[in-house]
Amino acid sequence: MWEQLVEIDQQLFRWINNLWIGKFHSFWLFVTQIQNWFFLYLVFFFLLFKKFEKPTRYLAMVMIPVVVIISLSLTNLVKNGVERLRPNNEPLLMDSIQVLLQPENFSFWSGPSAVSFAVTTFVVHALRSRNATKWIYLFYLWPFTFAFSRIFVGVHYPADITVGMLVGLFLGWISFVLFAKMTRTLHHTA
Repeated sequence: MWEQLVEIDQQLFRWINNLWIGKFHSFWLFVTQIQNWFFLYLVFFFLLFKKFEKPTRYLAMVMIPVVVIISLSLTNLVKNGVERLRPNNEPLLMDSIQVLLQPENFSFWSGPSAVSFAVTTFVVHALRSRNATKWIYLFYLWPFTFAFSRIFVGVHYPADITVGMLVGLFLGWISFVLFAKMTRTLHHTA
């Protein structure tokens, strides 16, 4: 059963990865680099700063790096426990996929998926709690694009991306719940 799931995941990866062979390489390489999303993080910090008053605004802004650290730590713990080879390191796939990056660490689950979905989920819930408009859900375009870029550059399977998304959604929501409790405590003691 497990072998069948792995085979399906590899076939789906191969199909998605080969959708644009030779096309849009520059785009996917740009999208997959976290430093190219720095401006979006600045937008997140700015919106949290604008929507919250002292001292809650500082707590909201500190939560972003906390969410990143927790997501990355949990991801690395699981990756090193599962030890699934990345597609770019899988000998059975080497001749049938396009590989634009060559990371050497393990694949399951996708750190970029987990982190980007966790941060976005936290920010969206935090802004919604301050009656931000529904357009903030458009922020989810970032983690979807970022996560799927990992397939196109040859470094993550669809299951890695999917589980990373789910973990990120959960961690972002839990982070917001904790933030909301801390916020209530700050307001009661002030």
